[in-house]
Amino acid sequence: MATQSHSLSYAGCNFLRQRLVLSTLSGRPVKIRRIRARDDNPGLRDFEASFIRLLDKITNGSRIEINQTGTTLYYQPGLLYGGSVEHDCSVLRSIGYYLESLLCLAPFMKHPLRIVLRGVTNDQVDPSVDVLKATALPLLKQFGIDGESFELKVVRRGMPPGGGGEVFFSCPVRKVLKPVQLTDPGKIKRIRGIAYSVRVSPQMANRIVDSARSILNKFIPDIYIYTDHMKGVSSGKSPGFGLSLVAETTTGAFLSAELASNPQGQGAAVLPEDLGQNCAKLLLEEIYRDRVFAAFEELFPDYV
Repeated sequence: MATQSHSLSYAGCNFLRQRLVLSTLSGRPVKIRRIRARDDNPGLRDFEASFIRLLDKITNGSRIEINQTGTTLYYQPGLLYGGSVEHDCSVLRSIGYYLESLLCLAPFMKHPLRIVLRGVTNDQVDPSVDVLKATALPLLKQFGIDGESFELKVVRRGMPPGGGGEVFFSCPVRKVLKPVQLTDPGKIKRIRGIAYSVRVSPQMANRIVDSARSILNKFIPDIYIYTDHMKGVSSGKSPGFGLSLVAETTTGAFLSAELASNPQGQGAAVLPEDLGQNCAKLLLEEIYRDRVFAAFEELFPDYV
């Protein structure tokens, strides 16, 4: 058994998820010290502790030690086991915070992963479940991770601060991944999106779609933005609305942008027209940055 003296040592809370994910994949134990040691509220946050509990659920034999103040974490990874799992995520971060790491770990489990995550599905901090479904899943399919059991589904939608959302994710196991070369960004061929609303008028989503299309229609004709209005128990515990946009290129690359309304009781009220237009402008800015980088790479390949 590996001892703490042979573990990799890090300091600070930066890249906590990445360090734990890479430790799990490589089997190398890690020790992270001085986690917010100088803050007024030192130590791990609730969403980080929830992420560590999730790692413990999907692995078998992991050893986790946290000191009394929460400023030092020792993690010795176990076997990636998988199977059927349920987890209640912290409402301080969205489910996308946890899904990003699960997408890296799921293909290498011993048994296919089938997990139900509960919490916030859309917020202003992390990638939403909608964006991950539209961008990350097609990317993983290029690596050979595909099949009927590869699925990401929003069962219930939850907005901050109350949450109440539910997401189902399943992924098959793959021993070998196909190599992928993504060097040509291609040209934009279509734009898709989802305008969602929960515990507010269904007209909110329609107003978002109209305002976003008023900008995007000037550049490309192939645009379709779905509306998703959930009612009753499927609408979570807090009201809100938002928009997720994804632009697909001719080479299979994806560029995304999204915006969500301010959480209930926090910040100023947001008009759906403003949100739709701002989200469309964010997507156009993302496309512009991608074009600039591609042009720079073509002119100066030695600097990229």
